Amino acid sequence: MNKLLMFLSFLVLLLAPLSSTGQDLSDTFEIFAKLHDMDAGNEEGEDDSLEAIDLPSWHSHHSNKNLINVEGFGAVGDGVADDTQAFTDAWKQACSTPKSVLLVPEGRRYLVNATRFRGPCLDKVVIQIEGTIVAPDDPNSWDPKNPRTWLVFNNLTKVYFQGKGVIDGSGTKWWAASCKKNKSNPCKSAPTALTIDSSSAVRVKGITVQNGQQMNFVIGRSDSVRVIDVKVSAPEDSPNTDGIHITESTNVVLQNCKIGTGDDCISIVNASSNIKMKNIFCGPGHGISIGSLGKENTTCIVESVVVDKAFLRGTTNGLRIKTWQGGSGYVRAVRYQDVRMEDVTNPIIIDQFYCDSPKSCQNQVRYHHYNCQSIGPSKTSAVNITQIMYRNIAGTSRSQKAMKFACSDTIPCTHIILNNINLQRSDGTVETYCNSAAGIGYGYINPSAECLSSSDKDAIIVQPNTQHIVHTEL
Repeated sequence: MNKLLMFLSFLVLLLAPLSSTGQDLSDTFEIFAKLHDMDAGNEEGEDDSLEAIDLPSWHSHHSNKNLINVEGFGAVGDGVADDTQAFTDAWKQACSTPKSVLLVPEGRRYLVNATRFRGPCLDKVVIQIEGTIVAPDDPNSWDPKNPRTWLVFNNLTKVYFQGKGVIDGSGTKWWAASCKKNKSNPCKSAPTALTIDSSSAVRVKGITVQNGQQMNFVIGRSDSVRVIDVKVSAPEDSPNTDGIHITESTNVVLQNCKIGTGDDCISIVNASSNIKMKNIFCGPGHGISIGSLGKENTTCIVESVVVDKAFLRGTTNGLRIKTWQGGSGYVRAVRYQDVRMEDVTNPIIIDQFYCDSPKSCQNQVRYHHYNCQSIGPSKTSAVNITQIMYRNIAGTSRSQKAMKFACSDTIPCTHIILNNINLQRSDGTVETYCNSAAGIGYGYINPSAECLSSSDKDAIIVQPNTQHIVHTEL
C-alpha cells in the first residue's frame, strides 16, 4: 500500500500541469488507484480470483455428478451424420438434472448445425468437451434462422466449459465468400462459432475454438466470466475472425490464453467494464484492441481494462484503441503493463479516425496531419479517450512510427501516461506521432514522446512523410 501511495502521489505531481481543475486530479487519482487495486492481490503474493478457480472434475469418483453422454442420445460422431438433435436432447436432460455433466467424448467429430442451448438450468452444469464439435462447411446450406451464430449458450448461471476438445467452425468457405477476400463478393455477415450470452458465473478452461466462420468466441451481455488456458486459432488471412470478442459485459478475466487469428486477438467494445487480461499470447492477428467504437454516431463506453503480461508476435497492431469519427461516450481507465512485442507493425496506437469500410470515410474534423492542410472548423463529436497508462512496454516495431496518438481535434486524448517504454526497429529509427494528444512520460521512453506535452495540435518528433489521416483496417 505504501508503494501505491508513493506512486500515485508522484503521478498526481506529474499530471498537475495537464489539469485545469482540482476535480480532474482527484478523478485521475481515484481511477488509477482503482486500476492498481485490481492487481493488488497478486502484488502482495495473495491468491485472487484468477488463481482460486477450481473447476469440477467430471471423472472424480467422489464428485457425485450425473454424467450425460451425447452418444446416449444418438450422437454418431463420424463428422458426417447430423448430431444436432442428439446434442439438443442431451442438453435438455443436462439442464434439468442436478449436478449434471454433459459429455462430448474424445476421439470423435460431431457435426452440429446452428443451435441455441438455453437456460436457466436447474443447477450448475459442467460441459465436458473432449472430442471435436464441427460446423457444416457450406454457407449455402446454413440455417437462415441463425445467420449470425453457430453455438449459443444463453441465460445460464454457473456453467463450466472444460476439457481438451475442439469447437471447429469450418470457416474456409465463409472466408472465401467475404468481400475482404474478394472485392467482387457482397459484404455480408457470417456466424460466430461460440457465443456466451446473457449469462453469469461462467468458467471456460482448456478448450480450443478454431476456424470461426467470422468471430471465433463472443462474450456478450454477461457478468463474471473467466476464460483460462483457452486456445483460439484461425489463419492469418481469414477475414473478421476476432479471437475473443467482449461486448456489453462486466467482470471478465482472460488468462493464459493463446490466440492467433486474421483479426483482433481480443476486441472489447461498448458497455464493457472491469476486463482483465493476463498472460496473453497474440499472433498472428491485429493485436489487442478496444473498439471499434462510435460507428454511425453511436454512444459507446468502455472502462477499467487491464492488460497485465502479454506477448505479441508478428501482429499488425499491438495495443490499440480505435474509434470512428462522429461517435460519443468514452474510453477511460485503461492500463497496459508488462507487454513484450516482436515484429509488430503498430506497437502502440490510438486511432480516432478509424475506418473499416469498402469506401473511404470522409473526414469530419479539422486537422493538421503530417503535411496535409486544414479543412475547416471542427464539426463532429468523438469518443473521449482519457486516463490510458502504458507501463513496461518493450520490443520491436516493423514501422517507423512505433507510437501513434491520432486523436480528435474536437475531443482530444488526455492523461496518457507512459512509463518505461523501449520500442526499437532493426533497420532504422522509431518515432512518436501525436495529434491532439496530451499526457506525460517518465522513466526511459523510446521513442521520445515529447509531442504529448507539446502545445501543438499536431506534432511529430522526426521529419514526417506525407500521409492522410483517414486509416483503413490494418
